[in-house]
Amino acid sequence: QVQLVESGGGLVQPGGSLRLSCAASGITFTSSAMAWYRQAPGKERDLVARIARGGGTDYADSAKGRFTISRDSAKNTVYLQMNSLKPEDTAVYFCNAVLVFGTAFWGQGTQVTVSS
Repeated sequence: QVQLVESGGGLVQPGGSLRLSCAASGITFTSSAMAWYRQAPGKERDLVARIARGGGTDYADSAKGRFTISRDSAKNTVYLQMNSLKPEDTAVYFCNAVLVFGTAFWGQGTQVTVSS
């Protein structure tokens, strides 16, 4: 059974930082491309950052210079370090895993709220 369990969301003031974690089980983590998406109320789910099997990374323009995605294969965990947070970063953040043959899985999401 595949499980992606996100944690680390919460309420933070503008300019603050959060680190999201996504613990994966039931997949071959080292063979999976991992990503973070987010969905704000009334909006589509958008890519924030992704990290390939080999470690290459890609970011949405809104995340460049502020967010860092990383993966720890020993812990089967992918992280999203978010710095200089803005109110417009408020959303539910979802972990995504894409396996070798293209099958995708999603976590349940974690709420991030940036507000003073």
